[in-house]
Amino acid sequence: EALHEAHVSRILGKFNADLRVKYEKGQREHGGYLWTKPGMLDYAIEEVVDLVVYLYTLQEQQEAATGEK
Repeated sequence: EALHEAHVSRILGKFNADLRVKYEKGQREHGGYLWTKPGMLDYAIEEVVDLVVYLYTLQEQQEAATGEK
């Protein structure tokens, strides 16, 4: 149990740090009010689709490299 808690704490710490950097960069570059940005929803959906493709591709490549599923 302690290993799981430590693991999730590390993940949350990394995510929090990455999110803060990404958020602040986005604010500097684009400001707020995403709904006023033309095409933003479509762009965001494309990003999610790309992420899914990357993750499944990574999974397939790891399985192929290790022979494990």
